[in-house]
Amino acid sequence: MRVPTSPPLLALEHLTKRYRPDAAPVLEQLQLELHSGDYIAIMGESGAGKSTLMNIVAGLDRPDSGRVLFEGADLTGLDDDALTRWRRSSIGFVFQAFHVLSYLTVQQNVALPLDLLGIGAAEGARRSRALLEDCGIGALAQRYPRELSGGELQRIAIARALVHRPRLVLADEPTGNLDAGSAEQILRLLREQLRQHSAGAILITHSMAAARSADRILRLEAGRLRSTASAATLAPLDA
Repeated sequence: MRVPTSPPLLALEHLTKRYRPDAAPVLEQLQLELHSGDYIAIMGESGAGKSTLMNIVAGLDRPDSGRVLFEGADLTGLDDDALTRWRRSSIGFVFQAFHVLSYLTVQQNVALPLDLLGIGAAEGARRSRALLEDCGIGALAQRYPRELSGGELQRIAIARALVHRPRLVLADEPTGNLDAGSAEQILRLLREQLRQHSAGAILITHSMAAARSADRILRLEAGRLRSTASAATLAPLDA
């Protein structure tokens, strides 16, 4: 008897996207499966469509054809309000430019996703403090972003991305504004936190050093994802 299996966390089915009818497609029949706990890196040249792909996965853009399935549910038919609610509960974002709010304290920045979900202030404070400790910046909870280094700001961004316990984390060049030493520390932290929280993750990057933090590396070329060297075959970051 066949044992039933759960659907992938994320499935991209035959995604095609072009920005002009006479232009070559940015994405063409692209397919991908990501399971809970998977951490993949997607590499590609500038203009290859990495940001377009990330925006479609996040429901910020829509494909011309194909489907985005999240835990078996088709997201492509949802309206903007439904997609916003889904993003708030299910997605965590880590950006290259940090996107922390300068007028909020570190703890308030991290707790913001919980505020948007209507979680009470006491519980929000408890969870944000705990995650700040996990990320090694618990002592900075009452500081403001203008007082912090780039590496510390990116730790805030990782804590904020995970505080609401999302199923999927999307990281867009999260180390692009950091020096090599800080970047390596941030990638180790991100990997540890993803494993601790059992979240699936997609890392978009130009950097092979960053891509090595993932379990699998794919390259976006001519609108499709192609397998490249497994991250397991490359020198580990903590070697």
